Amino acid sequence: MKRIGFLSGLLLTMASLPMMAQMDASIKLNEVMTQNESSLIDEYGQRNAWVEIANISHSTYNIRGMYLTTDRAVLDKKMSVPERVSRMSQIPNGDERTNLSGRQLVVFQLGSQSAKGALHLSVKVNATEPTWLALYNGNATQLIDSVTVPALAADQSFARIANNGTAADWEVKKADRVTPGIQNMTTVSESKVEKFKREDPYGFGMALMAMGIVFFCLALLWITFSLFGMLMRHMDTAKKVAQHQPIKPITKTVEKTIEVGHKTGVILQEGLKTKGIDREVYMAVIGMALKQYEDDVHDVESGVITIKPRETGWDDEYTQMTHFHEPVLPTTHQAPRIPTGPELK
Repeated sequence: MKRIGFLSGLLLTMASLPMMAQMDASIKLNEVMTQNESSLIDEYGQRNAWVEIANISHSTYNIRGMYLTTDRAVLDKKMSVPERVSRMSQIPNGDERTNLSGRQLVVFQLGSQSAKGALHLSVKVNATEPTWLALYNGNATQLIDSVTVPALAADQSFARIANNGTAADWEVKKADRVTPGIQNMTTVSESKVEKFKREDPYGFGMALMAMGIVFFCLALLWITFSLFGMLMRHMDTAKKVAQHQPIKPITKTVEKTIEVGHKTGVILQEGLKTKGIDREVYMAVIGMALKQYEDDVHDVESGVITIKPRETGWDDEYTQMTHFHEPVLPTTHQAPRIPTGPELK
C-alpha cells in the first residue's frame, strides 16, 4: 500500500509540473524604472525604483514565493540553491495584491526594506548603468522572465510593448508616458516603419509583399493587353463584314433610325411646331432668304408662261356612253314663212 501511495503521489507531482510551468510562463516583467525622481510615491512618501509584474493570461495566479534579483551570478547552474536564494529577494505571503487575476498588474518597490510591506523588496538597483533584472519561481531554480534595462534618464521607464511580446519587445518610455499599475500604451509612439522592422526583422514579409505586387502588376498588364487584342480583332472582323453588300441595307436602316431618333429628340426639346427640324435649319433658311432679298434676286422670273398640252382623258366616259346609243336626229319641219310687205296689207 505504501508503494502504491508513493507512486500515486509521484504521478500527481509529475502531472502538475507542466501545468505549473505553463502558469509560470504567464507571469512577465512588464515595466521597470531605475531612477525615480518625480514618478510613483510609496505609502511612506518616498520615491524608489520600481518594477511592474503582469499576468498576461486570463487565469488567476498567485506570485507569492517568487524571487526577484539583479545579481547575474545566480545564472551559474552549479550554484547551490541556498546560495542563490541569498542573492535574491522573495515576494512575501499575506498580501492579496500578489494574487493576480487575468490581465492584472502589480508594482513592487525596489531598493527598499521588506519590513515596510509585502510590495517592498530589497533588490539593489544602480541607476547609472544597465541593470539586469530576473524573476525566478518559488524553488529559486527556474528562470521565469528577465530583462536588461538600459541606463535611463530621470523618470524614464523601460516597458514591454503590448504587454505580452517577446524579450526583445521593449522600449524606453518618456516621463509623461510612464504607466505604473496600468496596461502599457507603448504602441502609440511606434511608427509604422518601426513596427514593420520589429515584426519582420529578416525582411521575409517585405520580399513576399514586393513579389506579390510585381506579379499582380504583370497579371493586370496581361489582362489589359489580352482585352485590347480581342477588341482589335473584333474591329477588323467588323470592317471586313461591312465591305460586303448584305450589310448596306442594315447600314441604311441604322442611318434612318438615327435620323428618326434625332428628329424625335428635336421634337421633345423644341415642340411639335418644329416637326423634327433643328432650329438652326430654320435660321439658315431665313438667312438665305434675307441674303437673296438684299441681292435683289428674290422672285426673279422670265415673265414667259409656257403651257404644255396634256391629254387627261376627262371625256372618256362620254365617248363610252355614246357608243351604246343611236344618235337622235332632229325632226324635219317647215320653217314658218315670214310675210312680206304687200301681204301685210
